[in-house]
Amino acid sequence: MVLDGAGWHREGELKVPENIRLHPLPSYSPELNPVENIWEEIREKGFDNKVFSSLDVLEEQLLHSLKHLEDHPEITKSIAGWPWIVNAFSI
Repeated sequence: MVLDGAGWHREGELKVPENIRLHPLPSYSPELNPVENIWEEIREKGFDNKVFSSLDVLEEQLLHSLKHLEDHPEITKSIAGWPWIVNAFSI
């Protein structure tokens, strides 16, 4: 699991399951956080120049965008499957 610098990611009492490895990112490096690129993809493809009539409609669009990524894992892999991430967890 890739961790950014959020305070709750540094909780001292965190019990990490044996099947999960934590990979902290350097401070102030959002460009290294793969989820930032996924959010950018969602913003560009699902929310570009749109005005929503309600929060419910906006939420529907978000769910549609997330479902699209779920149905097309190759898109997510191309956005967030950087070699340094894949190699870090292939140990």
